[in-house]
Amino acid sequence: MEISTFNPFTEKELGRYDVASIEDVKETMRTLKENQLKWRVDIDKRIDMLKESKKNFEKNAESLATLMSSEMGKPISQSIAEVQKTLRLFDYYIENGEKSLENEYVHTEAKKSYIRFDPLGVIIIIMPWNFPLWQVARAAIPALLAGNAVLLKHASIVSGSSLKIQELFNLDTFRSTITTGKIIDDAIKFSDGVSFTGSTAAGSIIAAEAGKNIKKFVMELGGSDPYIVLDSSNIDEAVKNSVYARLQNNGQSCIASKRFLINDSIYDEFSRRMLEEYSRVKVGDQLDKDTYIGPLSSVSQKDIITKQLKELKSMGTVISTGDNFGNVIRPALVKMDKDYGEEVFGPVAMLSRFRNIEEAIKLANDTPYGLGCSIWGDPDNAEKLVPYIESGTVSINKIVASDPRLPFGGTKKSGIGRELSRYGILEFTNIKTVWVN
Repeated sequence: MEISTFNPFTEKELGRYDVASIEDVKETMRTLKENQLKWRVDIDKRIDMLKESKKNFEKNAESLATLMSSEMGKPISQSIAEVQKTLRLFDYYIENGEKSLENEYVHTEAKKSYIRFDPLGVIIIIMPWNFPLWQVARAAIPALLAGNAVLLKHASIVSGSSLKIQELFNLDTFRSTITTGKIIDDAIKFSDGVSFTGSTAAGSIIAAEAGKNIKKFVMELGGSDPYIVLDSSNIDEAVKNSVYARLQNNGQSCIASKRFLINDSIYDEFSRRMLEEYSRVKVGDQLDKDTYIGPLSSVSQKDIITKQLKELKSMGTVISTGDNFGNVIRPALVKMDKDYGEEVFGPVAMLSRFRNIEEAIKLANDTPYGLGCSIWGDPDNAEKLVPYIESGTVSINKIVASDPRLPFGGTKKSGIGRELSRYGILEFTNIKTVWVN
């Protein structure tokens, strides 16, 4: 059995890859476990090895970015930015990893009592296509630094990127496997933990398998993030930032703002100016450095968004910025009359009005998801909303973005556990109490 990858703009085949069997995956995991037992011993050596990995990614930044964009359609400028962000992630953990894992001493009646953080073993990371490097790095690097080995099962449409990432890590404790979702689900029972980023539906299946086998798991799942614009906002800034907030990665981001909740007094002006900005973005070949919107990741993804746009016509007024072609969906705004409960994973912004703060909070929380929220307005007034917003991140006068220095994750159906910061590195450790008399 083979997996093929395609350029979603030209629809030409890029590569073919053999699919690993469950026995192949188990053998890889056995080897990783043997290597992990040596890897876990010396954190200074782990840091030195990750410094070498970083150099490899730095040297190959342009070629990796081109491969990523070719396979899944992200504009090349954004793929280059993704590699650069990953280099900063390396820097953060190289500088802070050892301190994050230091023993914590607690004063008790014991001669000595403390908490130490030991690695679990082999961690399976199941990652999506939308950020082919960043999603892998933010799961793998803290797990590796904590002393674990990592097996990557990437989305099949970025199989070439998956193998390139393995090559650049160049560690005997990191491997990529090209296999099916069913096979990797079966392999969870042989692991020591699993990290998954992707849809809520797929996450529930993986969480059930992990739970059945009592394996630690971290889930970063779907989102339908609100972008709240108060009447005290700087409209120029709020409109300008709404472009990247919704259209980053061709609209295919869990933390992209998807529901724009706008104070009634500024709704008409904001929506008019937002449409003007969305109409200006350059659409086309993702490998053109000036392209802002490239193709969606695949034919199937384009079909999903096309179907959702038809459904949204019965729930509001759909305004497109031009004709769609191939796998390219041009940015669209929907002035909503009714709620739409699904996550729209494409360049479609849904706009709703609110009259007061209470209504804004109700609309923001009226979703099964809780990943991020962006609020635009006077900082003191905006911050008063924070305790009532049901999400893992609230950004004021800034779009929602992950940052290596801060924990990242969601609530409700957007996930369980945290990535990044010290919280992320501790997720796949045994938090061990030691008492010495």
